[in-house]
Amino acid sequence: MTATFQTIVLGLGAMGSAALYQLAKRGNRVLGIDRYNPPHTFGSSHGGSRITRQAIGEGLEYTPLSLRSYEIVREIEKQTGEKLLLPCGGLMISNKEGLGTHHIQNFFDNTVNAARQYNIAHDILEAQDIKKRFPVFNVGSHEYGYYEPEAGLLYPETCLRTQLDLAKSLGATVHTNETVLAFHATTSGVTVKTDRGQYQAEQLIVAAGPWLSELLKDSHKALAAHFTVVRQVMYWFDIKDHYESFKPGNFPIFIWEGQGDFATRYGMPAVDGPDGGFKIASPSFNEVVTPATVNRTASGAEAEALFQEQVARCFPSVKNKCLRSAVCMYTDTHDSRFVIGRLPGYSSVLIASPCSGHGFKHSPAIGECLAELATTGTSRIDLSGFAIEKAIAAV
Repeated sequence: MTATFQTIVLGLGAMGSAALYQLAKRGNRVLGIDRYNPPHTFGSSHGGSRITRQAIGEGLEYTPLSLRSYEIVREIEKQTGEKLLLPCGGLMISNKEGLGTHHIQNFFDNTVNAARQYNIAHDILEAQDIKKRFPVFNVGSHEYGYYEPEAGLLYPETCLRTQLDLAKSLGATVHTNETVLAFHATTSGVTVKTDRGQYQAEQLIVAAGPWLSELLKDSHKALAAHFTVVRQVMYWFDIKDHYESFKPGNFPIFIWEGQGDFATRYGMPAVDGPDGGFKIASPSFNEVVTPATVNRTASGAEAEALFQEQVARCFPSVKNKCLRSAVCMYTDTHDSRFVIGRLPGYSSVLIASPCSGHGFKHSPAIGECLAELATTGTSRIDLSGFAIEKAIAAV
């Protein structure tokens, strides 16, 4: 017999695990399916740390999601005793010729405007202020900064594991190491076929990350074409000799806008102690991959290039010794905007692709929104700016 649920969540990464927890919290009879056993290293929700910030430069409509996510994370921390969030401060560095970030121009100004509109505590810093407060940053005299004391980092693996554990404790069914092959609409909802069985539900939430296009390519080619999967590499460099300058409390998370031939970069403090290094990466949207073809190992040449192009110029005190690296995937769109809404022609299917590398921080609130949409048809936070129709029109 076909097992029946009220809701099925396909993909249990950042968005899926949050949605599963929020649905279970509401007493929904929910099934979560993942092709691996999350948290895992095969998708987009790993790497030990993810930047979080309250004022969002990618667009004003994102800030309500970030603020609500902070509230949810702190609720979960209080409930479970788990440490999900480290508010170590956040520094955004820009210049008059800044390239922006995540395909977004005016990222710095947008961040400041969001902070002012939502009364988020922040400081505007000139170059000399940055050098005085954070002397390890090799800023130029033409650069300036925005500092947000409540910005920091999330521990992604802990976030996923904690929400999945909570969901299961509240009655959610979780199937791991199970691959979804297809889904189709029925008169009563949707049927999901996997390599292990078939399931029926009133609602389906597809949060498949880099596997989304594969699932949509036959039924919704235009929407599938809106997404491109790109390879990203994160590096941890040795700062043992200068640990005090890089430890949380002295070193904030940062997003440093590029200029000319100098690409944008971001990084985190040394959260793993003096022997763990500090994390830095430079977002790249050029290496298009699929989950099946992505090279999950970073070469020594890649680490050397990142050091010469970024680390040596930004942090001269750091030695050229890469301690480790990690590869993940961004599910990118041409404008880096999220895509959230009902799949055209499928009133029982919700698509959630908060993508392009800046989605994790919003996942607790997006999970809540998805649970609200699946159970009541509306969400407390306005998601109209991320409508699927806009994504299709942009292709």
